[in-house]
Amino acid sequence: MQVQVVDYRAPDAAQRFAQSLHDTGFGVLVNHPIQQALVEKIYADWLSFFDSEDKLNYPFSKEKQDGYFSTEISETAKGASQKDIKEYFHLYPWGRMPAQLQAGAMAYYAQANTLAGELLSWVERYTPPEISKHYSEPLSHMIEGSQQTLLRVLRYPPLTGQEPAGALRAAAHGDINLLTILPAANEPGLQVQDKHGQWVDVPCDFGMLIINIGDMLEEASQGYYPSTQHRVVNPTGEGARRSRVSLPLFLHPRGEVVLSERHTAHSYLQERLRELGVKT
Repeated sequence: MQVQVVDYRAPDAAQRFAQSLHDTGFGVLVNHPIQQALVEKIYADWLSFFDSEDKLNYPFSKEKQDGYFSTEISETAKGASQKDIKEYFHLYPWGRMPAQLQAGAMAYYAQANTLAGELLSWVERYTPPEISKHYSEPLSHMIEGSQQTLLRVLRYPPLTGQEPAGALRAAAHGDINLLTILPAANEPGLQVQDKHGQWVDVPCDFGMLIINIGDMLEEASQGYYPSTQHRVVNPTGEGARRSRVSLPLFLHPRGEVVLSERHTAHSYLQERLRELGVKT
């Protein structure tokens, strides 16, 4: 399995990117338009926030799914027995967020959302006609007016050695949405599972942009674009004493969008949130 590293500015970027997503569920971009300086500042600012008591002023909303999620109420991946070793904050333009961090987070949200829409049009362009005829509407239209695209700021805290046996920073899982946009984290650890069940490191040099397929796009494409299982493994040595921060943007369609005969985007999202244990 080889996740393609694609130069965003190359003439054949769209085709190579879509092919990598079809083959592996993942693609990696270099020379992309997301501002690296902005990403680095967000990482630093939010690490300070997670180290402060201020985070407790934004307890997560079970109804709206915004705000701060502590390690105690973190997700349990579908099929896993232990909660992930992470804390995170859910950001929507309409949701709660720390005022001092709003400008940077929303600037990144806008940049990543714009790029995600372009990448979705790449995927749409290189979907075979026998697959795209099943889309209820063009993929790029599915996100128009959506209020559900989510920016998650994740912090995987330093390991203490007291973690439950078998617990990982992020257990094997698939994402729920259409596409996930993820700047390379400040520490390694992201792996994807190949077709033979082996775990492969995802290229993640600082400055790269990692994109993966979510379950909703797999559903809409009848499996042509696979929502590949991925995980974040626990580091050893010096790395175990450092936090890892990550900034995924989960691109969601409008709730009424029909994904398949089984699901709208809303029904699929609610099903998956219940499976994750963050909604009843």
